[in-house]
Amino acid sequence: MFQTMSSPFFFSAQCGGIREEMEGTILSPGFPGNYPSNGDCTWRIYLPVGYGAHVQFLNFSTEANHDFLEIRNGPFDTSTVIGRFSGQDLPPSLLTTSHETTIYFHSDHSQNKPGFRFDYQAYELQECPDPEPFHNGVVVGAGYNVGQSISFECYPGYQLMGHSILTCQHGTTRNWDHPFPRCEVPCGGNITSDNGTIFSPGYPEDYPTSADCSWLITVAHGLGIRLNFTLLQVHGPQDFITVWDGPQETARKLGVFTEGDPNNPPSSTSNHVLIRFRSNSEKGGLFKINYQGNYMLPVHFQA
Repeated sequence: MFQTMSSPFFFSAQCGGIREEMEGTILSPGFPGNYPSNGDCTWRIYLPVGYGAHVQFLNFSTEANHDFLEIRNGPFDTSTVIGRFSGQDLPPSLLTTSHETTIYFHSDHSQNKPGFRFDYQAYELQECPDPEPFHNGVVVGAGYNVGQSISFECYPGYQLMGHSILTCQHGTTRNWDHPFPRCEVPCGGNITSDNGTIFSPGYPEDYPTSADCSWLITVAHGLGIRLNFTLLQVHGPQDFITVWDGPQETARKLGVFTEGDPNNPPSSTSNHVLIRFRSNSEKGGLFKINYQGNYMLPVHFQA
């Protein structure tokens, strides 16, 4: 039980301290008597993650413009000040939006007043918006409370556009510190994994009507690369995919591919394959190419 004004006396209040209870009362030093001169007192309220403090003032009397009370939304002396009060007017109630709150009181060398008394009570903070569904990727981490972070990962063949880690911010309107990222298919790039998938730009939507994309696949030395067109809706002759057996377009050409299913999926004789896709029609389309690094059989020459 906390002491009330109707009680016959108060214990002499201390200058500062740490509070970890879900509710409590904070008094200016010496309350209900006058606080001393030249005081600098700091109280810190530590609540569980996901809770803020509801502060309600019961008494307030300080020397106007000289002695003041500050409430900061966070655990540091540099945390945002959400209330600064001085004089005789009873401050309004307020809500902190951090599970850690700092209260700072300063008095100068002159007049002393009875000071302040306020109650605080923990209240549950709203969570940040749910990031699901996150298309073409996964969200790692299930905590959406203030101060908690989640990370985003894309499926193979997709590239993350935006920030990969988001943290739920403090604030009366709960939100993440960055917009949700997206997983998109890049138009080309350098690929170094020994197996994977290449999608048409914009997949699963149709590729754009004017695209020029190049992918260079590089696998470990000693491996060749086998391509498998699992989806090929490329409308030739304006739209086509060209594959070279090497890192440059001067290498041996493995084929030019349009709509349909290749009778003989191309395989390289080196650990590099260059793929270039060009579109010039207005139809749009899709393609999906799986690739696999395979050990190449040695070539035997007869004498």
